[in-house]
This record gives sequence, C-alpha cells and structure tokens, in this order.
Amino acid sequence: MANKISPWVAAPPLLFATFIALLAVSLNREGANDLPSTMIGRDAPLLTTTQLGDLPELTTADLKADGLKLVNFWASWCGPCRVEHPTLAAMAKEGIVIHGVNYKDQSKNALSFLNSLGNPYTKLGKDEGRTGIDWGATGVPETFIIDGDGKILFRHAGPITQRVLEEKIRPVLEGR
Repeated sequence: MANKISPWVAAPPLLFATFIALLAVSLNREGANDLPSTMIGRDAPLLTTTQLGDLPELTTADLKADGLKLVNFWASWCGPCRVEHPTLAAMAKEGIVIHGVNYKDQSKNALSFLNSLGNPYTKLGKDEGRTGIDWGATGVPETFIIDGDGKILFRHAGPITQRVLEEKIRPVLEGR
C-alpha cells in the first residue's frame, strides 16, 4: 500500500511559500520605497553626529557647501547597505559628493566595513540615533539629496541600485 501525504502535513509549507511569494511581490512593486517625506524643501536638520575614527567629520556647514550632495544613512549590520555599496563607490568615482551618516553602529564594525569594501564618502558622521530621528529617516539605507543652500531636494528609502540611480537620483542631480 502506497503512503499518502496527509493534507495537514503539506498545508503549512504551501502556506509559507505563498506568504513568501506575496511578500516578495509587495516589496518589489514600483514605489514600495516611496514613502512621503515632510523634509522635502526644508533645511536639512542640524547634525548631532560625532567623528567616526579619524575619517573627515561631516558637519552642518558641509551641508550648505556649494553644489548638490548626497547624505547616505548606513550601517555595517545592514544587508541592503552592503548591496548598495558598489553603486555608491561608482558614484563617488564619477565625482558625486556623498556624505555618510553611520547609524546606530559600533565604530569598529563601521570602520571594518569601509576598510573591506572601500570608502565612497567624502565626509562621515557617527549617529547614535538622534540625527536619524531629526531627518525623519525610517531605517537604513536611506539617502537624501541636499542643494547648495542646505535644503533637502529628494529622499530615497532603501538601497540605491543602478535603476534607482538612473531613474530617480540622476534626474535630480541633473536638474530634470
């Protein structure tokens, strides 16, 4: 007599697989990371960061320097931050100014992350959480574009992929 699998044994894995598929679809849908930001058009909040190791320290004055610049909130413990890192490195090689805010991280881990993957940041600050709250950051990675007057022009929650760079960030940087 052949053994039959009880429907009660097969149901949990099928339900779990269905849940994972629905989750993947919802996370990958267009606009999933387009959370509204009340900061667009406002002055970038003051930075309450400290220096990360002996790297050049990010200050509020840097946010008001001429030209457009990105402020990228990141952490060594963040998987998506690792995913976006090659894109940030390529942007930095192009001459795009990227400042980093290391968010709720241990300095030794953050410095190890940068030593192993490279440092795309012009200047850095270490945040224990206050700056992220003041900026309205919902997590890491999260990136803001700041103009030469220190105003926030754009915000992107999630990793910067090549697609995000081309479709969302470059148009802002190029004034389109």
